Amino acid sequence: MEKVHEIIEELGLEANLLLDEIPNIDLYMDQVIQLFENKFRDSKRNDEEKVLTKTMINNYAKGKLIFPIKNKKYSKEHLILMSLIYQLKGALSINDIQVTLDGVNKKIIKEDIELDSFYTSYLTLSQKNVVDFNEDIDERVKNVKEELTKKGGKHSPYLEQVLMISSLVHMSNLYRKVAEKLVDEIVVEKEEKRHR
Repeated sequence: MEKVHEIIEELGLEANLLLDEIPNIDLYMDQVIQLFENKFRDSKRNDEEKVLTKTMINNYAKGKLIFPIKNKKYSKEHLILMSLIYQLKGALSINDIQVTLDGVNKKIIKEDIELDSFYTSYLTLSQKNVVDFNEDIDERVKNVKEELTKKGGKHSPYLEQVLMISSLVHMSNLYRKVAEKLVDEIVVEKEEKRHR
């Protein structure tokens, strides 16, 4: 199970698109893709996986996950939204992401949001999450070992790994379910406002 720490190191979990890494000029689609590919390449499962593609960006635009672009160029605000989408799509459906970011997109269009400040808060929480995650992984590894030795008999590294995978996926599902319920609350909130 010591391999878990090597895997975590390789994944670059603390990688995020920082504000000072976002150019102050609008970018063409190929430039956006290259920026994301360079920033998040370590988080890919394999070399064939793509961080961001033209199809993905077009789907984000069609699905209204990002506000409309101008002159085939993407602004700093678009890049911030795409960074959030990149993180959200690991757990939420495209529809849930659209619901989640709809209000942010509207606030950007109305110029009614301090997006840099909001994104900085997100980045701060992300850094804290990585620290918490590393502590939690250590605890989970310990719990898996204890659980297997508690039952007596011998256990194989394979069974230890299966138990660890199962535990991690279960924890991931718990977080995802809470996130989905929070998304549903956004929908309920909108419905209540509409009926007033």
